[in-house]
Amino acid sequence: MLMAQITDTHVRRKGDLLHHMIHTGRELRRAVAAINLLVPRPDFVVATGDLVDRGKAKEYRRLHAILGELAIPYFLVAGNHDDPTVLREEFREHRYLPRAGPLCYVVESRPVRLIALDTTRGRKPGGGLDAARLRWLDERLLEAPATPTLIAMHHPPFDTGIPPVDAHPLRGGEELATLVAAHPQVVRLIAGHVHRACEVPFGGTIASTAPSTAHQLIVDRGPSGAYTLRVERPAFALHHWTGRTVVTSICPTTDGETSLRAVS
Repeated sequence: MLMAQITDTHVRRKGDLLHHMIHTGRELRRAVAAINLLVPRPDFVVATGDLVDRGKAKEYRRLHAILGELAIPYFLVAGNHDDPTVLREEFREHRYLPRAGPLCYVVESRPVRLIALDTTRGRKPGGGLDAARLRWLDERLLEAPATPTLIAMHHPPFDTGIPPVDAHPLRGGEELATLVAAHPQVVRLIAGHVHRACEVPFGGTIASTAPSTAHQLIVDRGPSGAYTLRVERPAFALHHWTGRTVVTSICPTTDGETSLRAVS
């Protein structure tokens, strides 16, 4: 099974540039076009939060139109820039989204089961997993102990080494690691939020983040703890379930990219 991950798309209204220079909608369209051209084409796409930048209805309408260009199904995960009420209303045909409460759900795909875990605490930058959400996850994992499972979330459950990001950590991350370790069918946790690709061992498996389809964070681990934005090539992640493990690759996107195929 092949799954594409896009994240931190930060879509704004047409003509409204992020940080006065980033065409987030245009960059997302490039990622969508690149995914549609993949051979073999992924089974589905997961968008791991910060889908729009300000949580406004016009932004979600534009996001809906762009993601509608995908030739494969897609699933949405909320981030701290998202408004769950407006998100639900705009994507009301996405019946997997719960109509109330946290945006947690299960997709019974095969051969890998997908669980979306809502880590948001309103519009606060840091995430959180309270006892109710952890209990919900434990119950869902107990339902299918023999099925390989991938957990998708917005906030990564680990420190990144980037001081401004780690200043707003995911509350409940240690409890999540303990829970995941008790369910060995969890083959990967994927997240966004940090606008870079990172991965660490976590709860007996691997937790990873993907680059943004818009802009990336400069990794500055100096004593100042400052960080800035960089206009690097946007990218998305591909997660390939081989039947034994998940292999992840990062796929940059650009306008008019050409691929060459060797022939013998």
